[in-house]
Amino acid sequence: MNWITNYVRPKINSLFSRREVPENLWTKCPECGTMLFHRELADNLNVCSNCDHHMAITPRDRFKALFDGGIFVEIKVPEPLADPLHFKDQKKYPERMKAAQKATGEKEAMLVAEGEVLRTPVVAAAQDFAFMAGSMGMYVGNAFIAGARRAVELKRPFVVFAAAGGARMQEGILSLMQMPRTTVAIEMLKEAGLPYVVVLTHPTTGGVTASYAMLGDVQIAEPNALICFAGPRVIEQTIREKLPEGFQRAEYLLDHGMLDRVTHRKALRDELVTILRMLTGQPPAIKGELPQPPPAPVEAAPEAPAAS
Repeated sequence: MNWITNYVRPKINSLFSRREVPENLWTKCPECGTMLFHRELADNLNVCSNCDHHMAITPRDRFKALFDGGIFVEIKVPEPLADPLHFKDQKKYPERMKAAQKATGEKEAMLVAEGEVLRTPVVAAAQDFAFMAGSMGMYVGNAFIAGARRAVELKRPFVVFAAAGGARMQEGILSLMQMPRTTVAIEMLKEAGLPYVVVLTHPTTGGVTASYAMLGDVQIAEPNALICFAGPRVIEQTIREKLPEGFQRAEYLLDHGMLDRVTHRKALRDELVTILRMLTGQPPAIKGELPQPPPAPVEAAPEAPAAS
């Protein structure tokens, strides 16, 4: 052993060897182009710290931030037929499903769960746009109905986070049938006197907007979310006119009476609890563990007058 093997060779190897660096450490904001470190972005609920752009967030991460302690119980969803129409375009439908499941780590485009939000019992459902554009198929319809039935069973409010490109074309008319099915489920909630609140996220379009996404007792949207049936490009090509600035965005719809609130993602949890407790006639939520009040002072009894 000499200085060549002990020093020179390791130095040369370190100069020419390629270090393995994970590719997902940084995320580029699609709005302002800022590079965001993945941990800071996750702590900020996938909201850009520079321009406040709300990026997509998975249903599981959303529920971890929503429910107390990140604890929730998934609700079982009945399984539909895997490929009812034997649909095939460039790929077979089962192949697309497997690719989406592998990419997202989820079984389908909607996750349904129950838990407590600031000690308020809630049933919630959220769509994952990364799973085949959050498209509404038979499973999504079954998941929505399962959530509504569980809410009626437990007498809890039902909150839905919508994010979808519309109905799932690979299931054809069976996908469109989920529009009346989910509408009937909402009627179940109304008959039971339970609040149904919808949070519209970017983007919410197509058959989802035409059904359960716009039937809430209270309609909330995240900032700058695209909410529509047909997209702005399709409308412009049809009417051959330039649309107004911000057309079909959350703020535009709020100004025109289509929404009740536009709420930042970090303030959404408190907003939901305030609305749900108000609609269910409960007192305001108590945040944190409050100290026990001190005992009331005991007043001394008046002395009896001396006997004469």
